[in-house]
Amino acid sequence: MPGILYAIATPIGNLEDITFRAVRILREEVSIIACEDTRQTRKLLDRYEIRKALISYHEHNEKDRAQQIVVSLERGENVALISDAGTPLVSDPGYRVVKAAIEAGFNVVPVPGPSAILAALIGSGLATDEFRFIGFLPSKTGARRKVLASILNETATVVAYESPHRILETLAEMRELYGERPIVLAREMTKMHEEFLRGSTGEILKQFQSRPSVKGEITLVIGRPEEASAKTNDPATEVLKLQREEGLDRMEAVKAVAKRFGLPKREVYRLAAAPDNSRAGRRHH
Repeated sequence: MPGILYAIATPIGNLEDITFRAVRILREEVSIIACEDTRQTRKLLDRYEIRKALISYHEHNEKDRAQQIVVSLERGENVALISDAGTPLVSDPGYRVVKAAIEAGFNVVPVPGPSAILAALIGSGLATDEFRFIGFLPSKTGARRKVLASILNETATVVAYESPHRILETLAEMRELYGERPIVLAREMTKMHEEFLRGSTGEILKQFQSRPSVKGEITLVIGRPEEASAKTNDPATEVLKLQREEGLDRMEAVKAVAKRFGLPKREVYRLAAAPDNSRAGRRHH
């Protein structure tokens, strides 16, 4: 009888967040468990007294491991594919394993469960009827800014992962690009120090700047443009705001707002220099 490849979701923090079905399959149905880090997986297996052979797979050996797993399936062995936390293949290795198994004619059975994406989304308080997941934000500044700029006018709620080591830089870039867009930062979900920070990009940035350090797994939920205040959608108002609150001169403010709104600098300058806006600027000084 041909083997089955089970793709099983595992807890993202709290070890109690695993389904009865997942425990049963890991304990009774499979001969081999393919995981990213055998030491990490062992903690979960020990918690549920599961004793099975483990093989490691990660981005550097996934191609070779995929073929090895196919051989095991050909021998009639059932194999479980899990990640260190959450749903395998979602911003984690495993795609080549599943693809190889399907191409070889074997059944792939998903066993759903924990997902940081959905946990952050349902706890955010932002719109959930339509959302887009963009994975881990790039580590390099240029690439990250390009990705952030690409979702400037996204009409769906956006979910992304970010490293605690880069979160301050990312939040600053988001504020520059988006203005005061509503966001939610979910940190250490399901763990002892779980935290949901809700507010505008600037508000969340200030909170983190006041902390001595930032630690833990971070999931960002970015609100839609229409969820921002009306002021955020007005380039002229944003120019005045940057001049008033950030101390930028007019050309610096125009350049920043033009980039944020995807408008020509000349057009933003014209809007900011309109008589009504000039008077408004004087009233605020």
